[in-house]
Formats: sequence, structure tokens, C-alpha cells
Amino acid sequence: MLSKKDVDNIIYLKGLGLTHRDIADRVSCSAGTVHYVLERNKTLIKKKDGPRILVFDIETAPNVAYTWGMWQQNVGLNQFVSHWYVLSWSAKWIGEDEILYDDKRDSWNTQDDTRILGTIWELLNEADIVVTQNGKKFDVKKLNARFVENGFQPPSSYKHIDTLQIAKRHFGFTSNKLEYMTDKLCKKYKKLKHGKFAGMTLWTECLKGNPEAWDEMEEYNKYDVLSLEELMFVLAPWSNQMPNLDIYYDDHENHCMCGSTEFLDDGYAYNNTSKFKKHKCVNCGAEKRSKVNLLSKEKRATLKMNVI
Repeated sequence: MLSKKDVDNIIYLKGLGLTHRDIADRVSCSAGTVHYVLERNKTLIKKKDGPRILVFDIETAPNVAYTWGMWQQNVGLNQFVSHWYVLSWSAKWIGEDEILYDDKRDSWNTQDDTRILGTIWELLNEADIVVTQNGKKFDVKKLNARFVENGFQPPSSYKHIDTLQIAKRHFGFTSNKLEYMTDKLCKKYKKLKHGKFAGMTLWTECLKGNPEAWDEMEEYNKYDVLSLEELMFVLAPWSNQMPNLDIYYDDHENHCMCGSTEFLDDGYAYNNTSKFKKHKCVNCGAEKRSKVNLLSKEKRATLKMNVI
């Protein structure tokens, strides 16, 4: 039987964005109990003002199949010995220090990833915005596939920032890989190079239940998230497709992706029929524009458009 203090603590921790499992560990109860308490107290959960932005990365087990060679093999479905599944994930809420992580080390000898799917599903279900590297093609689609195969409902919808797509759209780097971009652009965190277990060996050793390999996988996965978060802040000012954070706040400030609310007037932005005031973030240089068209009704009436 939970005390009132335990119930209050569960509600408070949920407001901070912790998963059911993390809350259960802290309060010393089951995740099912946490779910029951939160369902009965939905209206009491206080969320922080502003968007919940989740940076995350997943690692998957490889497909295993019989093949006749090493080069350009066409693998039929009847050649598969086992299919991929989620091995681990790491995530971090922007603005919070804790790095979240979960993996299958306690059930390394099975392909059942239902439990860790549940923990990442909870985070995605709370997120307003997610940040990934190649997540639009890989991480999100892979998770969605495992969610639907295991009977999960879709998580609540969210906006998606993919640093790989920003890099491809706005830059001409030698490589758009996370390792290259974080090495060139990030000062604090860079994608880790493999340690004792190089390349594919890390995955095969995890699949054998090697505890050292699992420890390295955890560090590798967490550093992917830390370096990705830093990379996102470096690239974000260059993109004109960032989510508008202002709509997530109850105040009347302008909010930049970098966290600043200080903007300077920076001339005007134009399209073929409109003129708007333009503003630049003092901290990172990202641009915003107002929604008010400064051209008078009379001026707009005289505008001519190109014939297409």
C-alpha cells in the first residue's frame, strides 16, 4: 500500500518527465502501480512550461541469415535465421542532465524486446519534439515497426528534427555521419570510437551476453545522444525548418531553439507579396520573422506577379 507521500512523489516525478520504470525504481514499487496512480491522478500532473524535447538513439540487433557468398547476395525470407530487434536505447530531455538508458542485457538470449520498447514508447508519448540523426529513415521507422508488431498503439504525435536532413539540406560536409560532424563541430561531446570491441564485434559480444560488451554498448549509446544534442544546437540556427517554440509557452516572449529569449531587430524578410520584420537571436544567430505583413492594402493591390 503506497503512502500519500509516495503518491505525491510519483506525480511529481512524472511531471519531470521520468518513465514509469524510473519512477518505480525510485519509489520502490512496480511500473504497473505507477501506471495505476498516474491514471487516477492525471489532472494533478504538473508539466514544465515549454515543449518537451527528447534526443534519442537506438541500437538494433542484426538480421541473421544463410547466404552462399559475401558479395551482392539476394537474401530470401526463407533464408533468415532471425530478424532484427531493438537491443538498447538512450535518450535525454533537453534542459535536463539525466541520460536515460535501457537495454536487453538481462534477456540477451531472447529476441523479446517488448519491455524496452515499452520504456522508449513512454518517452515518445510525452515528447512534443524529438531529435535524431537519421531518425526519419531509421530510428523512428524501426521503432514503429516493433511497436505495431508487438501490439502497441501509436505514441502521441510529435515534431521531428533530424540533424542528417539539416546537414544534407544546408551544408556540403565531407561526410554527414555523426562521427564526422561531431568531431568537426562539437567541443564538449563527440561520438565515441569503439573501445575493446571494434565494429561488429560489439554487437556479436552483446548477443553472447558479454557484460563488458554491454557496458561498452551503454557508454557508446549514451555518447551518441550527448554528441547529437550538442550537434543539434550547432546546426539549428542554419535551418529555417525548426519548430516554432513560441506556441508551447504561455508567456508572450519569443523563444529560440537555443533557449534564448533575446532577439534584435534585423531588417526585413520578403516574399513575392509580403514584407515582414525580421529578428535575430542574440545568442546563436537564428532568425525569426513576424507574422504581420507590413505592406499596405493599397501597396498589395498594385503588386504584379510573374507569369508562370
